[in-house]
Amino acid sequence: MEDEVLSLHDRLMNWLLTPLFLLWLFSTVAGYVATLNYASQPYDRALLERAQSLAAQMKLGSGRERLDVTPTLPAGGAPGEQDRMYYSVSNEEGRMLVGNADLARPISYRGGKTGPLFSNTEHGGEKTRMVSLVYPGPPGSPSFQLHMSETTHQRQASIRGIFANIVIPQLLLIVIAVGAVWYALKQGLEPLERLRQDVTLRHRDDLSRLDETQAPAEVRPLINAVNDLLERLKQVMLAQQRFVADAAHQLRTPFAGLKTQTELALRETEPERKQYALQQILTSAKRGNHLVNQLLALARNEPGGQGAETFAPLDLNRLAQECTVNWVPMALEKGMDLGFEGISQVAPLRGDAASLTEMLGNLIDNAIRYTQAGGQVTVSVDYEHGGAVLRVVDNGPGIAPPHRERVFERFYRVLGSGQSGSGIGLAIVAEVAKRHGATITLNAGPHDKGTLVTIRFPHHGT
Repeated sequence: MEDEVLSLHDRLMNWLLTPLFLLWLFSTVAGYVATLNYASQPYDRALLERAQSLAAQMKLGSGRERLDVTPTLPAGGAPGEQDRMYYSVSNEEGRMLVGNADLARPISYRGGKTGPLFSNTEHGGEKTRMVSLVYPGPPGSPSFQLHMSETTHQRQASIRGIFANIVIPQLLLIVIAVGAVWYALKQGLEPLERLRQDVTLRHRDDLSRLDETQAPAEVRPLINAVNDLLERLKQVMLAQQRFVADAAHQLRTPFAGLKTQTELALRETEPERKQYALQQILTSAKRGNHLVNQLLALARNEPGGQGAETFAPLDLNRLAQECTVNWVPMALEKGMDLGFEGISQVAPLRGDAASLTEMLGNLIDNAIRYTQAGGQVTVSVDYEHGGAVLRVVDNGPGIAPPHRERVFERFYRVLGSGQSGSGIGLAIVAEVAKRHGATITLNAGPHDKGTLVTIRFPHHGT
């Protein structure tokens, strides 16, 4: 099962709130440690003062100690939450001499430290805080240790109170921050939501551009990319619609004629007339097949028909020579001279060999078809200014200047030529050239006779 993909809103909430939560957690731990430290200091000072007061009552370290005195222990804490006080006086070996609890320890536990020594202990199952003091006697007199501890109920209550005053406001701030972040994200993503609704409510045939003016600057590159995709898709759909319309228009007439000729052949009883009708059906079928192939070739080379992924390095010189050889039989049938003029070096080109063969085939077909018997057609390849150049020249009747631009339009045919055709051969040439980034020029041939078609391809390294 694939992982659920989070929405942009959820991703932003996670990225914003997770550090905020971690910051609150760190602040809480740091606040607790600081509270524990600062809240304990005044209680430790009070405990030390009580221990020193007790030592004064017993005159410890004076050499005239009064260990039999019953000291007055101060009551610790507030009513209902009083802490109990414990003390003991011991010698250096840690043997208790007097006190209300055995807290004695050998003096070696201090590790050579002087002054008050605080430690956390337990007594009677309760946590206590103890301070230890050493009182050396006069020379020749023993030293005494005083240990006093108190339970920690009051200081723990104080710590909880201080900690609550720190954590609760921080928690409220976190809740307010979460609400503010959620609202800000909702308002910030509102343009994207409107854009989503706009796309959702669109008709399936609506390929108009998305409005990027109301979108955030960070999203505009994405919208521009989507608009470019919509524009390309629109071109593909228009090309598809145009192809369907052209195919329906061009195929209607030949198939209608084929149907009529078939009906006539079925009604004929004489073998010769039936044979003639069948021959006409065969001719119409060949024309229809040629037209279908031309339409498919045009569709393949229209924008969106095929991409540059079919392009590969090739030698235009070799490709043109092989294609020209294939048209020699047709030229010989018409008594024409079909020649090829190549170059000794390679004419490198990156392109689609099948499309280029279709393009050159249409140029040679047109040249042979519209040139008189006994005429000449020459295919030549050259390499100029870093790019391959293909030329097809004939000595036929030529094309008048007013028609030279329009002959590359679909189904446009020059009247009075006396030749049948689909009218899309040069349209295929134009589409293939456009797909390969080449430019086409159509001029008169040598001595202003015939037609010269020149196709210049871009530098093969670009």
